[in-house]
Amino acid sequence: MELLDIYDENRNFTGKRIVRGERRGKDEYGLAVAVWIVNSRGELLITLRSPEKESWPDYWENTSGAVQAGESSLEGCIRELREETGISAEPSEPVLMDIQRSKNTFFDSYVIKKDIAIDELRLQPGETVDAMWVTVERFEEMCADGSVAAPIAAGYRRVKPLLMKYINAV
Repeated sequence: MELLDIYDENRNFTGKRIVRGERRGKDEYGLAVAVWIVNSRGELLITLRSPEKESWPDYWENTSGAVQAGESSLEGCIRELREETGISAEPSEPVLMDIQRSKNTFFDSYVIKKDIAIDELRLQPGETVDAMWVTVERFEEMCADGSVAAPIAAGYRRVKPLLMKYINAV
């Protein structure tokens, strides 16, 4: 059973926790992270969602997920990265690029530089079934042709200017 912290509209912890999947009340927010992994060639690491996933099965995405109860955003970022890809990161490695608030969730977007071979990844059963490095141009083609999950494509469009600054500095 996965527990999630509930925040108010100002991102203050309310003291309330819910079980993942439980509906939030009015003016209650969750916290999620997105992690963009970039290699020294400026490519993005993307993973293929498992066909078992309830939402967006068999679509490509970046590493992302809900921050669990008691975790900070950074801790959630590092955990999701490790769980979904097997990639370990020190707290100093992820760079927070963006914070957004949607209808009921705060989204923190991070970028991290890692050079790792695909065959070194440890994909999480039930979550991810494949991975690949793609150029920004190829990722945008995949967003346009519908092979990237729509929420991921939308999040990418939002953080692209920030992500490109990081990629160009690599």
